[in-house]
Amino acid sequence: MARPPYRTFAFCFVAVTGCAGGMMGGGQRGPTTRAERSGYLETSQYADVVAFLDSLGGRRELAFGSIGKTSEGRDIPYVVASRPAVSTPGEARKLGRPIVYVQGNIHGGEVEGKEALLALLRDLTNSRRANVLDSIVLIAIPIYNADGNERLASQETNRGSQNGPEMVGQRSNAQGLDLNRDYIKAEAPETRASLAMFNLWDPHVFVDLHTTNGSYHGYALTFAPPLNPAARLGAFTRDSLLPVLRERMRRRHNFETFDYGDFVSEDTLSLGWITFDSRPRFGTNYFGLRGRVAILSEAYSHDPFQRRVASTYAFVREILSLSAERATTLMSARPGGGDSSSEAPVRPVALRSDLMQAPDSVEVIAESVERTGDSIRTEPGVPKGQRRSGRFTSVRMPIFDRFEATLTRRPPAAYAIFPRDTVAVRVLREHGIHSDVTTAPWVDTVEAFRVDSVVVAERPFQGHREVRLVGSWSRTVRTIPRGSFIVNMAQPLLDLGVYLLEPESDDGLATWNFFDSSLRAGLPFPVLRLLRGPPRDSVGVDRD
Repeated sequence: MARPPYRTFAFCFVAVTGCAGGMMGGGQRGPTTRAERSGYLETSQYADVVAFLDSLGGRRELAFGSIGKTSEGRDIPYVVASRPAVSTPGEARKLGRPIVYVQGNIHGGEVEGKEALLALLRDLTNSRRANVLDSIVLIAIPIYNADGNERLASQETNRGSQNGPEMVGQRSNAQGLDLNRDYIKAEAPETRASLAMFNLWDPHVFVDLHTTNGSYHGYALTFAPPLNPAARLGAFTRDSLLPVLRERMRRRHNFETFDYGDFVSEDTLSLGWITFDSRPRFGTNYFGLRGRVAILSEAYSHDPFQRRVASTYAFVREILSLSAERATTLMSARPGGGDSSSEAPVRPVALRSDLMQAPDSVEVIAESVERTGDSIRTEPGVPKGQRRSGRFTSVRMPIFDRFEATLTRRPPAAYAIFPRDTVAVRVLREHGIHSDVTTAPWVDTVEAFRVDSVVVAERPFQGHREVRLVGSWSRTVRTIPRGSFIVNMAQPLLDLGVYLLEPESDDGLATWNFFDSSLRAGLPFPVLRLLRGPPRDSVGVDRD
């Protein structure tokens, strides 16, 4: 669970006096990051981050806290920055401003976001002149995967396709979990802590800072909106926000940016440019299901470390500025597609989707790579036998950057989960999905899913063999037993609740084995769709 700022740690101070100064890249006053001090040969370790935040403790715009602890017991620090300072969600909401949540270092070797956020916190509070902190509330989590950050190895070992720094952390957390595949199953303590923060603060914008792994292109940074069709603000982010950010990055900072992805084929570039996955196990896709804006930032791994930090820094600043400008739109969106006052939500929720091509082909900047025949690496982040040419060309190609729903379901009035499935209910609660418990049985007509086959993945992924269910729906009369959990869909995170509970969802609780003990061919799925709410005298509040 997130810890409030007044629970202080070695690095935590709750806010206080201001400072003056400049901007990243020259003339800044105040503390320097380890990257800056080393000439970008090194990245900050956990102790460096703690010391840096400790040195900002006297700045009156800032409040500090820990979102929770890692599996190895490290506090995960967060900083709330605004003018005036706020230290609680209630205080932030009273300001009537967008809350922007920016997270770095989810993968321990992708270190640009960590360094950029530290520098940004310093620079935004170096001066009393008006800046974006007068218009938004920033929540910064610079070192989310604190344990992974500490597992240092050479860049070649931990980040083979990255151009420095010399030593970086590992991708996974200390448990071996990829935190950017954990947002649905929420097994890692880091994930559960971030979900608690989302539930407490309900940010309007979520930004996840990464570094690319793949293609050689001509962009300092690539980006993506939520890709899941169930994300209500996904198209708005893609079509209204990201083009503005792209133009400003070019005009104000001289950085070319583009939609995140890779070439379909490095050998035949004209085949196209393709994005990643739409499933909400990924952070920005997940946050999109909460009905908010989410932006993935990917610095170009083949750029020098200093340039990657600079492009990430500039991108975050522009997101903050644009969030302030679009405050009315951002704050008018309902979280999660739900409404606690409505009784019959009707918008279908996409549960499965296919990759689609954008309407127009565009020119994409590509860099050619030369074959050398060398048996050793000659450039950091470049495979042996290859070297970058420095020659860039623009190639027109189709862009595969969006997904279209192939299966949708309308939300029911409520779901009924059988009493034995308490672990699934606990995970729902961690996501912010509320439930009640039946105090007496009742009989009603419901929609039940008959499982015809349970398709289990041959290979484990993140410690699980993922499940896909095949079956059919029918209406039937069933007894809802005492002790069942009722998930009413007249609640804010409606879309997320549907995605988690539907048996045909491509990334729901069934996918991640939460219902395995009840899954048998020929038997009903252990979650029923209710056509109407339960009798008033049959339920009580689940207070566990």
